[in-house]
Amino acid sequence: MDPKKALRLEQLGCLFEELCYPDNFAARIIQEPSLDARSRTSSTMRLSSFLAVFRPALPLILGLSLGCSLSLLMVSWTQGDSEEVCSDDLSKGGLLQGSHAGKPPGVSGGDGNEDFQPRIVPYHKDPSKPHKKVLRTRYIHTELGIRERLLVGILSSRATLGTLGVAVNRTVAHRFHRTYFFTGLRSAKVPHGMSVVAHGDDRPVWLMYETVRHLHQYHGNEYDWFYLAQDDTYTQAERVMELVGHLSAGQDAYMGRAEEFIGGEERARYCHGGYGYLLSRSLLGRLQPHLDSCRNDILSVRPDEWLGRCIIDYLGLSCVEKHQEMTYRYFELQKNADPEREDSLQFRRAFSVHPVSEPMLMYRLHKRYSQIELDWTYAQIQQLQVQISNLSELTPDGKAGATWPIGVNPPFRPHTRFEVISWEYFTEDHVYACADGTPKCELRGAERADVGSVLEVAVERLNQRYQPQLRFRKRRLLNGYRRFDPTRGMEYLLDLALDAFTQKGHSQVIGKRVGLLRPLNAIEIIPMPYVTEATRVQVILPVTARDQDFIGNFLDAYASNALDARDNALLTLLFVYDPFDAQRVSQTDVFAGTKAMISEVEKRYSDVKVPWISVKTEVPSQVKLMDIISKKHPVDTLFFLASVWTEVNADFLNRCRMNAISNWQVFFPIHFQEYSPTLVYRDQQPSASSSSSSQALRDGRFDWHVFDEACFYNADYMAARTKMAADILDNEELLESMDVYDVFVRYSGLHVFRAVEPALVQKYVRRACNPRFSEDIYHRCVLSNLDGLASRSHLAMALFEQEQANST
Repeated sequence: MDPKKALRLEQLGCLFEELCYPDNFAARIIQEPSLDARSRTSSTMRLSSFLAVFRPALPLILGLSLGCSLSLLMVSWTQGDSEEVCSDDLSKGGLLQGSHAGKPPGVSGGDGNEDFQPRIVPYHKDPSKPHKKVLRTRYIHTELGIRERLLVGILSSRATLGTLGVAVNRTVAHRFHRTYFFTGLRSAKVPHGMSVVAHGDDRPVWLMYETVRHLHQYHGNEYDWFYLAQDDTYTQAERVMELVGHLSAGQDAYMGRAEEFIGGEERARYCHGGYGYLLSRSLLGRLQPHLDSCRNDILSVRPDEWLGRCIIDYLGLSCVEKHQEMTYRYFELQKNADPEREDSLQFRRAFSVHPVSEPMLMYRLHKRYSQIELDWTYAQIQQLQVQISNLSELTPDGKAGATWPIGVNPPFRPHTRFEVISWEYFTEDHVYACADGTPKCELRGAERADVGSVLEVAVERLNQRYQPQLRFRKRRLLNGYRRFDPTRGMEYLLDLALDAFTQKGHSQVIGKRVGLLRPLNAIEIIPMPYVTEATRVQVILPVTARDQDFIGNFLDAYASNALDARDNALLTLLFVYDPFDAQRVSQTDVFAGTKAMISEVEKRYSDVKVPWISVKTEVPSQVKLMDIISKKHPVDTLFFLASVWTEVNADFLNRCRMNAISNWQVFFPIHFQEYSPTLVYRDQQPSASSSSSSQALRDGRFDWHVFDEACFYNADYMAARTKMAADILDNEELLESMDVYDVFVRYSGLHVFRAVEPALVQKYVRRACNPRFSEDIYHRCVLSNLDGLASRSHLAMALFEQEQANST
């Protein structure tokens, strides 16, 4: 072979070797091998390839092998000599007997290759022992040992509990999770809304001893920190809560205003009780065993000094004002000091203020600190708004992406024209969008106060922005617009005529448009009493001679949805006769057909009775009819006042039970009224107009003009009717001019809940409006008939087709 080629192959082999193969592989490639050498070479190559694959894992394999070998070797060294000793000791001790000493219990002697047979121990319940029920914690924080952060104890007395104690309870107690008032002797009348613990002894040291023992015994496992103060101490609740939020409860802590003991010889300090002090849970647990010794051995007049001496003597812990880089701040209030004039840094940053000599001073301090916190909050909001504005420049939209006002949700963007929120136009005296549909109504009550407040704020903000160059004074409101955005709050646009004054005294009338927003506050959950769906519903159905054509459909729906389903509902019919029909009732009864239908229902359901009552009146007012019904039922009866067009079903009856709450709330549902099928389904067959359950709310509207349906308790109606009796003496026509809804709105303090009810669907019918009712009731009836014909699109198509037909 050419030496140059051999050298080139050798170099190539060495390069290949460094990348993949063992060291001796290149030398074998360079030589010219024989046939046997080639076979050996191929086998060597396969072996080398196999080793090359596992080469990265070789250190791991060797390490595992060496580790397992050493572990087995160590086990043999440590247990090799001890088995016999253990066996000998057990045999000597009598635990292993006979030749079966090395076998487990239950294995009999014999062949050593016999399989182990487990022995089943049956469970026998001892009837003499009571069964222990497994207790399961109710809340997860109890099971996991999660404790509340702070418990507050106020040391009071029988003389000051009703004055200073009440002031503390009204100002700061609601800010803490739990606040207890500890006294020696209980007063004859405990103030309402206060948790008072009386120990039975007025001695100050004894009161402190019993208080500390009570806290550890009943609340030691529930709270991490305990704050004790006197009732002549004003406490900044938010700052104390923030302080304990930064402290670790795992260390012993005795924190407050450090005071020297009487004589001042010792370097140890105790915490002054007038400024309040904090005790950690761990310190309270360590102090508990020594409380009796402290009570017997330590003599002191001041309870806070006694507690400090006890902690120092038995725990070796002194009062500190700074713990874990957090400082307890306090302020000593001078005699005859005015909180409104206090503006020092120490006063503004204080956690507690002492002494507070009278309740009025406590309220003034609370007002002052509330104003300080409010100013600080506004300053923080302004800083956050500036930061958001600066950061908005880095967003893809730039500064235009930051909506006004900064930090509030952007305005609602409608997707269709039906979602557009309309603006209401108003002036200082009137609003041109009324709840009853009238175009103009006077601003009264809260709405008038709201408009006045908005105008004052607008002028105030303009003066803050342009002073001292300009000063504004409102002349009048030119135009006002408002709308309620459910995503952000009430928005206002105001066109103001202002008197502008310069620094030199010149004035001029100018116009200015301003925009304001009253943002939504935090959502509040209103507590509601508990109600049940098992309450019986008494359905009341007034029927006049004009309504007999619809009573059959009502009875069919009631039978299928209530009687067949065994719903807890009863029906009572009220037949309303006019004077002419009442005179001929013995000859010709106008309700004979309806009474026959009732008899058929009673025959079909043998266990059901449908009572009916006959009434003679010229004006069938709801109030007159309910006066008759109310006297014939117990006070706890739940009424559902229905109409002949109502379709009773189980879903609505359940909502009637849930939404009508005795002595709390009455429910007036807004039913869904279907449109006239002759206008909506002009080009379709009559069968197509019958809507299915999935399309029940397609062609119609919620008729908010009608107040015929109502759910309420008899006791609530009787209470409102009693308050109405005095006004009836002065105006006898009041019963005919009002309905049940007006009675509850005017003469009851209950919450009148009116909402749309999808489960209450009525077929289209043109109601007969009685002109003998009040003008308001008659007007609502007419509007209901007009709005219930069809939608605007259906009416427009009907008019278009009529014009096309007339033109041809």
